[in-house]
Amino acid sequence: MTTPESPARIGNVLHPVPDVAAAVEFYGSVFGFATKFVDGGRYAALDAGGTTLALAAPEEDVTGGVPAASIKVADVAAALAALVEAGGTVVREAEQGPHEVRAVARDPWGNTVVVYGPR
Repeated sequence: MTTPESPARIGNVLHPVPDVAAAVEFYGSVFGFATKFVDGGRYAALDAGGTTLALAAPEEDVTGGVPAASIKVADVAAALAALVEAGGTVVREAEQGPHEVRAVARDPWGNTVVVYGPR
């Protein structure tokens, strides 16, 4: 659940890729996206002009190969409860990731979202 003091926000748009280094090169050379952060061959964050494009290798792909908006919230459990109450479904329960708590859900129309927040 969000409050006016702590609204949710899209933290990134996640794109699963089989080769993070090749994807960094592709998005950098084709679109000019600068690299913000790289975690080995598992994950990279690119600056896509005010939005972060997150590139996830297979071992970091929590969505099963589906691109998804990643929505940052203050409380993952509360956000998932509100999502379910509003007609959404949880695809993958909240779990500790390398940098945050994260879960995968679908809105009532079937769109996949990653819900994440602080440990």
